[in-house]
Amino acid sequence: MMAAACVDPGGSGPNDGLKSVTYTASDKIFPNPERGFYSTDEVHEANGKGVAAASVRASLLQGRSLFLLEFHLTDYVASDISDDYLNTIRARFQSLRDQGCKGIVRFCYSNGFSEKDKPWDATPEQVARHIQQIKPLLQEFYDVIMVLQAGFVGSWGEWYYTENFKGKAERKALVDALLEALPQQRQIELRTPSYKMSLYGFTLADTLLVAEAHQPTVKARLGGHNDCYLSSGNDVGTFNTNKDRQYWEAESKFTIMGGESCELTEYCHCESSTKYRGALKDLARCHFTYLNNGYHQGVLKRWKEEGCMDEIRKRLGYRYVLEEGRFTPSPKAGEAFELKLTLRNDGFAPAMNPRDAELVLTDASGKTVKTWALDSDPRFWMPDEKTVIKQTITLPEGISGEMTLHLNLPDPCQTIHDNPLFSIRLANEDIWDENTGFNRIYSFNL
Repeated sequence: MMAAACVDPGGSGPNDGLKSVTYTASDKIFPNPERGFYSTDEVHEANGKGVAAASVRASLLQGRSLFLLEFHLTDYVASDISDDYLNTIRARFQSLRDQGCKGIVRFCYSNGFSEKDKPWDATPEQVARHIQQIKPLLQEFYDVIMVLQAGFVGSWGEWYYTENFKGKAERKALVDALLEALPQQRQIELRTPSYKMSLYGFTLADTLLVAEAHQPTVKARLGGHNDCYLSSGNDVGTFNTNKDRQYWEAESKFTIMGGESCELTEYCHCESSTKYRGALKDLARCHFTYLNNGYHQGVLKRWKEEGCMDEIRKRLGYRYVLEEGRFTPSPKAGEAFELKLTLRNDGFAPAMNPRDAELVLTDASGKTVKTWALDSDPRFWMPDEKTVIKQTITLPEGISGEMTLHLNLPDPCQTIHDNPLFSIRLANEDIWDENTGFNRIYSFNL
């Protein structure tokens, strides 16, 4: 039996006649897909290069597998994007696919907000043309796009300093075009909650319900990014009212939330006080999936000094931990095999993009004998809740010897489904197989 498991052959616990296995939680920091701190990769010119392998290796060693791909279209404010630059976008996406990473993607035109940095963005007509140019790339490489930020408008694509998008109509048309260009399996992030509410008529009373979550609707596909996180009482204008804050707290249960801080203030201490909520409590309330690993340095330094940085690194996004498994005590080939898995999510959020969940049976040689789809969706394995998965499978006839059952949580896109770097690792000791991406949950003999 696995070193991390404690087996109770006597059937203590529920009187269901099943054998109990308990698992040891891990305190390690390790990379997992579509969550965590990100590294930034700014692309200012057409060079045909992918994300540098050395940068990827360094990020993975530090427990990170996310990159912000920030494509600066400065040279194309008044023209089509060149074929060379489009090929550079392709190379960046392909390198993520090849190296086991995913991207937060943003397009912008300006890298500053002073007069010398003008034009801050292109006209709505030119932006619409650019979206049509990049649409084939978004379609082809959506497997490695974690989320697309609305971008395009204003300095750094953050929707503030702008001369061309001052009205709601132009901004809504932009978001509509992005929703159409990006496959429906992916979300788009807006810079403030008021944009989602004002552009589409949503209110605090309209926040997503479980039945609406992760559907191919505008409501379910619009998340948020807070790029002045914990930097003032209202995050430098991110929230107009307390209702805005409540709206994002509710929506972010099922839509992607991320961002970065922009200034060191009293609001970004680790723990709460009578005046401010504190980072740990706020990250949980707003279900943060990702943050910038490089900015703001003062805020990151404070979290290290105050002792919460490692906890934040572990808890950004999901952190699934197996607690117990219960299994048919005397399995037989060709017969029903019952299992019950209890897990918890120690992260700030659940997984947000589609994710397969499979049971995989292997023999003593490691060869896959059979795979079963699991009747559970990891996007609903919520923080601070126990998830109990019950399933009965039929073992194949004619098999014998040592068998091992695994929980596999691969990416559903066929391009990367079998790459273990894109599979979710559970936060348990001695169950992860880095060669297959499987999590070992039970071994038995037939």
